[in-house]
Amino acid sequence: MARKRFDVVQNGAQWRVTHDGRTLSNHLTKPPAIAAGVAVASANQPSQLLIHRQDGTIEDERTYGNDPFPPRG
Repeated sequence: MARKRFDVVQNGAQWRVTHDGRTLSNHLTKPPAIAAGVAVASANQPSQLLIHRQDGTIEDERTYGNDPFPPRG
């Protein structure tokens, strides 16, 4: 089963949580946006949360649900 992808990205002066290009929530600062992203990703397993920096690069990746063990690679 494919993971659902959620992103925490900056949008102007605010931070938002998105899924499939749609905004799920807006926040004034990054920490509450991360908390909201963790909550929605945890509730929709298997999922992946990508936390972006202000420049759009990926700062952190978190996965929820069954991760394969041992990891491939």
